[in-house]
Amino acid sequence: MRGMKANLEYITNKLKNKNIRLSHQRLKVLEYMDQHRIHPTVEQIYHGLRDEIPTLSKTTIYNTLKTLMEAGLVKSIAIDDNETRYDIRTDSHGHFKCLTCENIYDFEVNMDSIKIEDLNGFRIYARDMYFSGICPKCIEQKRETDN
Repeated sequence: MRGMKANLEYITNKLKNKNIRLSHQRLKVLEYMDQHRIHPTVEQIYHGLRDEIPTLSKTTIYNTLKTLMEAGLVKSIAIDDNETRYDIRTDSHGHFKCLTCENIYDFEVNMDSIKIEDLNGFRIYARDMYFSGICPKCIEQKRETDN
């Protein structure tokens, strides 16, 4: 239980350091994202918290995520055209989406070492790398059902 309290203090300090007004909903959304590193959608966050916070609305979650993104504590990722997910990890890294289970996995990539000659002279504000395919777990499950 001590680990959870230390984590809540860490989250609270992150909000305070960015001069974000602390609210129960903001703390809980950030805590949920920290504990569920699945790149959740608003829908997943809502379903994960609605029993604990019965007055929570999806609008509150959208507004909270917008505030957290503006503070640099969360970033949005859009791998599919029709779905926005949110990532508590804001450092440079890549994402892989499994087309079978739809999980999104982080992977390490050195974005600074990638040289794209065609963008010389461009000012780049964001670098994102996305791959899609089938994850090892789903490949193994497929092999098991085929045998």
